[in-house]
Amino acid sequence: MQEYQVRDFLLPALEGISDTSVKAHVELYAGYVKNFNAITTLINTLATSNDTSSTLAIAELTRRQSFEWGGMRLHELYFEQCEGGATALSKESACAMAINTQYGNLDTLIAQLVRTGMMRGPGWSIAYYDAHAQKFHIGFSEEQHVGHFASLPVILALDVWEHAYLLDHGTQGKRAYIDAFFKNVNWEVVEKRFAKAQP
Repeated sequence: MQEYQVRDFLLPALEGISDTSVKAHVELYAGYVKNFNAITTLINTLATSNDTSSTLAIAELTRRQSFEWGGMRLHELYFEQCEGGATALSKESACAMAINTQYGNLDTLIAQLVRTGMMRGPGWSIAYYDAHAQKFHIGFSEEQHVGHFASLPVILALDVWEHAYLLDHGTQGKRAYIDAFFKNVNWEVVEKRFAKAQP
């Protein structure tokens, strides 16, 4: 079975998020990839054995597997958003027009993502898009594998686990980190995700 590989991200120097923090964050992401591969291998090994006592172990590993998968995929989406450096959302893009139709302007969408990200506790503030209803949804995934809008593509993913901001902004620095994050978003990436989400 082919294993998932740790991706390299071409990240510039980020405003308000240090290289030290980024390096630690990428290393944490690599851990999710490693753990997903290890759990998948172990499940397959146990499932092909004749030991019926492994049923409970397989069940618990399967529950854990989706957590590691969520950590892997959400971090890939997260880092992609900062590749290439910050760019503004094109006012003429289909993504901008959809945002304006639903929210009035981009600032209102960002404000909702910020409010969700500032909820107590770690997690992810995520913008999804339902192309059939032509509507964005803002969600909060407290633990990477729960709280999602099933089947909807992620348009923007904001990591608000403590590891994303502790090194630069301390325990009370979530809002400062979120503000910094939005200064570094490459909205061209978001526009491409929006275009890909169309039926």
